[in-house]
Amino acid sequence: MKPHWLMKIPENIGWYISGFADGEGSFNVSFRKGNGHRLGWQVQLTFNISQRDITNLEIIKDTMGCGRLQHRRDGVHYFVVGDNRSILDRVIPFFDKFSFFSYSKKKNFSLFRKIAFLVKQRKHLTPAGLHQIVAIRERLNEGRGRKRKYNKENIEIITKKSSETTRQTSTQGRR
Repeated sequence: MKPHWLMKIPENIGWYISGFADGEGSFNVSFRKGNGHRLGWQVQLTFNISQRDITNLEIIKDTMGCGRLQHRRDGVHYFVVGDNRSILDRVIPFFDKFSFFSYSKKKNFSLFRKIAFLVKQRKHLTPAGLHQIVAIRERLNEGRGRKRKYNKENIEIITKKSSETTRQTSTQGRR
């Protein structure tokens, strides 16, 4: 059953937003290093659309009922959704109903969706789950001149060190 808010969106508005996001939207998964996280990594999911004219972004924000608007000094505006609850409860159901036409955006949304559900299932808190998320992310936005602060190798090395430290701590406690 579709959420009540989603059923209230007029078809023409929903498809307009979907087409707009197909051309201007972006699904991203980033990793933030931090000692406060179980494996030393936080998985950050983000959906955003950038545009010089803020009008469409305001309509998208109001229609989806989530996210925030940001402004850069160069006149570019962003609609950004970066909290997992809104990604899972608003963004994913919206694009499940109003799907993309282009192959590349369908593919990126599908990969993003898989990662979001792995995070919802707390798989990112296990080494195997985090590696699965990293592998899926490698296929996200392929060939687009992407810049990643942390690549697959960085994450695997630090995750390995983190799990070795955990293993050592637990074996020392048994002595």
